[in-house]
Amino acid sequence: MAERSGMGKAEAAVWAWGIAALAGILAGVLLWLLGGWTAWQSIFAALFVAVVLGILFAWLFLRPLPAPAVPGSAGRPAAPAAPAATDPEARPAPAVPAARTASAPPPAAPAVAAAPAQSPAPAASAPPPRLDAARAGGADDLKRIKGVGPKLEDMLHRMGVFHFDQIAAWGPAELAWVDDNLEGFRGRASRDRWVEQARQLAAGGETEFSRRVDEGDVYGGQR
Repeated sequence: MAERSGMGKAEAAVWAWGIAALAGILAGVLLWLLGGWTAWQSIFAALFVAVVLGILFAWLFLRPLPAPAVPGSAGRPAAPAAPAATDPEARPAPAVPAARTASAPPPAAPAVAAAPAQSPAPAASAPPPRLDAARAGGADDLKRIKGVGPKLEDMLHRMGVFHFDQIAAWGPAELAWVDDNLEGFRGRASRDRWVEQARQLAAGGETEFSRRVDEGDVYGGQR
């Protein structure tokens, strides 16, 4: 607006804030004389009115004007694009057969059905090494192994087993053979973990069960 009337921005700002100040003073005087306001209330109201009007007038006076439209430019249809120059001698290239440009992928091999998983074959059993008699010093007290009572100890002696280290050395095949040949107690050696107990006892250690036996407990009801 300032550019339209020929005023500079600084002069327009002075006019805007000057008018706002006069309006604020006038509002304060009217409130003091006619409204019954106190002097301080009137001064505060005058400052408030002056600031609000100053900002409003400055925005109105200093905002840029829209650029003038060029006469005849609005609504004019765009010029059609010039057609591409054609060469009368140019001819479209012949289409290349698809078989020459790219070879067809080979047919996918038929899926081979996976063979069903087979359960592992049971471990073969073999009798453990046996002794004809106990070593010097006598046989170990096999009843200190949980699951071995007097009857099973006698059965192990007949199998040639007299010492903890013999049982501790059993592998899966020997353990399976003993389990199968304990008459009336099949599977007892695996269920009661004779090999693990015998390893501790052969090394000079003890188990909770062997400690009870050493303290005089009857073989835990074992036969």
